[in-house]
Amino acid sequence: MLTNGRGPAPAAAADYEHGAHRLVTRGTGHLGMVGRVDPAVNGFDPREVVRDFDWGKARRTAAGRTVREWELVAEDKEIEIAPGIKYAAYTYNGRVPGPTLRAHEGELLRIRFVNRGAHPHTIHFHGIHTSGNDGVPGVGQGNVGVGGETTYHFEAAPFGLHLYHCHSSPLADHITKGLYGAFIIDPKQGRPDADELVLVQNGFDTNFDRSNEVYAVNTVAFAYLNDPIKVKQGELVRIYLVNALEFDLVNSFHIHGNFFELFPIGTSLEPTEYTDTVVQGQGRRDVLELRFPHTGTYMFHAHVSEFAELGWMGFFEVV
Repeated sequence: MLTNGRGPAPAAAADYEHGAHRLVTRGTGHLGMVGRVDPAVNGFDPREVVRDFDWGKARRTAAGRTVREWELVAEDKEIEIAPGIKYAAYTYNGRVPGPTLRAHEGELLRIRFVNRGAHPHTIHFHGIHTSGNDGVPGVGQGNVGVGGETTYHFEAAPFGLHLYHCHSSPLADHITKGLYGAFIIDPKQGRPDADELVLVQNGFDTNFDRSNEVYAVNTVAFAYLNDPIKVKQGELVRIYLVNALEFDLVNSFHIHGNFFELFPIGTSLEPTEYTDTVVQGQGRRDVLELRFPHTGTYMFHAHVSEFAELGWMGFFEVV
């Protein structure tokens, strides 16, 4: 059964066309799924993930440098991506997406990686570092075998919004199973204070046909349709938008009733565009900034209709 996320959709019907991977809707209302995913089942909550930044543990060296450290553990875990739809995921620290790692430009970073999964894994960080810390098979530390561990270390550069993910083969499978996360490096001069949000766009191949049947931001389909993201009228909102989608070449983000300033990859402090829609290829990241001049409920979604109807849509509630 389907619903608009806030009650039944009157006089509407829907059918899933497997071959085309799309939901065909008839009638009125934005359709979603009946019920909610209990965060206790997954061990993580999209309502918290959206504002959860992991700064690790920081210490100062005798030379005055800041060293920031994390531990990431790969483990296999069944998660619920929509009510009643279970997915055999690979996770970093038990969640999909993995923790949003955050540091300041120029800091020394150390990431201890422990592989408790059933397959070899790595962590590949987008950014600038030595080849030995690139997290790809056959180079430097290469694959980390089952039960093994390694430590990646590099200086945080350049500032911007980056991505980390497993680079073991088959690559698409390891990524789409859940081994990815956002990696933010703040500029030395900082950014203006804002209500900051992380939106990681993802999809899930539930029947092993190398195509996605469920789409979402922060993993649970329609999560923010059922529980809108609350923001304040007039306050600067900064969105860290990451496309972690596999099997589809492009994804997109569109907001209703507003426009945003676009900072591609977040590597510049000057926006390049003022728009209401951004298109992202695989692995693309962008920083978006906007203010809501009016209170109310405003939709955001992928401007690819089938993605939206299969889980990638939500609301901002402006108060």
